Amino acid sequence: MILELADIRIHPGQQTAFDEAIERGVRTVIAHAKGFQGHQIFKGIESPDRYLLQIRWETLENHTVDFRESAAFADWRAIVGPFFAGPPSVEHFSLMAPSA
Repeated sequence: MILELADIRIHPGQQTAFDEAIERGVRTVIAHAKGFQGHQIFKGIESPDRYLLQIRWETLENHTVDFRESAAFADWRAIVGPFFAGPPSVEHFSLMAPSA
């Protein structure tokens, strides 16, 4: 399992519209991607224009190749991209130790 962590900053004052857009984008686009295993969305408290999107993928290539190089990626960006204040910071992680 690979964890994708996207740190997203949006334009101030657009939180309500972005809340709907990111949930719709995950539900209608990303959730149907090859290797998708689940997600969580976190919204900043001190920084309400900051979001953390965690997506679990079966393999790194499911995200970097299968999804990012597909037409679905353009569909995803069309839904959420207009809200971005800058490019999201995206990193991938592998599980070191499972929870007890």
